[in-house]
Amino acid sequence: MKILDRYIAKSFMTGYLISFCVLIGLRIVVDLFVNLDEFAENADMGTLAVIKNILVYYGLNCTLYFRDFAGMITVVAATFSLGKMMKANELVAVMASGVSLKRVIMPIIILSLLLTGLLVIDQELIIPPLSDKLVRSQDDIPGEEVIDIQFLADGNGSLICCQRYDVGTATMTKPTIIIREKKSDSPILDTIGRVDADKAVYNPQTGKWDLTNGVFTRKGGQKDSQPIVSYTSDLKAKDIPVMRKSKNKSLLSSKQLGVLARQPGKIKDLPQLYSQKHFRITDPIINMIMLLIALPILVCRDPREMKSAIMVSFAATSACFIMTFACKMLSTETFFNTNTIRPEIWAWLPVFVFLPIAFIEFDSMKT
Repeated sequence: MKILDRYIAKSFMTGYLISFCVLIGLRIVVDLFVNLDEFAENADMGTLAVIKNILVYYGLNCTLYFRDFAGMITVVAATFSLGKMMKANELVAVMASGVSLKRVIMPIIILSLLLTGLLVIDQELIIPPLSDKLVRSQDDIPGEEVIDIQFLADGNGSLICCQRYDVGTATMTKPTIIIREKKSDSPILDTIGRVDADKAVYNPQTGKWDLTNGVFTRKGGQKDSQPIVSYTSDLKAKDIPVMRKSKNKSLLSSKQLGVLARQPGKIKDLPQLYSQKHFRITDPIINMIMLLIALPILVCRDPREMKSAIMVSFAATSACFIMTFACKMLSTETFFNTNTIRPEIWAWLPVFVFLPIAFIEFDSMKT
């Protein structure tokens, strides 16, 4: 069986590489076609600089594309390898030798589990360090991005506002920091004043924001005579591009999401945070479910049924993929002016629906 296992594993990995290149490449081509004019806005930099910008942008974003398409890549790879074996009547020969088809697909399942580990590594270890680079748009020049900051909360409960933040130099121009503190008998944060400055520059050595002409104004309008030279915050320079928009929470690791969950005053959209936490667990499970649904359909015994089997497996996995996508969209929505349905229910709903289907398909597979 080791020879057969090696042959199936080699065929599956070949299909995986091909489907990876095709799906990720198609995603890049479509995005480039739609946003080519955005890259062309920097044409004054020169052709080579624009090409380099495009390569760097999509090179980094491949980590996101792999995260989004990992499940479909695995299913397409399984379809490729099993379809090739069926076309050459190899599965018929295997069955004639008395080997169960469940045993035949076992190398594919084991390799898929290992590749699911790659997805987890990508999401937890590769994407978070690159998050500040992944949030930039197509028309931004690397290292020269300028964004605005609107009421961004830090771990102290303070709110930071700034119309111009230079990502490359980690510099805020004319920032305003609204200082808040928690009352002893209430969880509500009370505003005690604000800090205004001409400039705030992040100092990586001290972990503080060095202020130029910083002035603290109390709630009643009284200004302190003592200048404020720095502001201590857990909000680092590279965190600002990520944290300024709630949709960027998908770029954070599970550990970072857990830290945010323990600081509810730091973020505005708690349902989206909890949705992200639970989908981190369910996404790898859903990817394996899609494969387990497709495999029993693909290992048909009659080569003439292969085309219809591919269509049926594609429809089944697409239904799972679409339902997961819809649940991610609906997990943070409010219906009928009532409280949002708990995000964890939406995250686990595709598992509850399609896992029994996968077990039924696998159990009823004709071997």
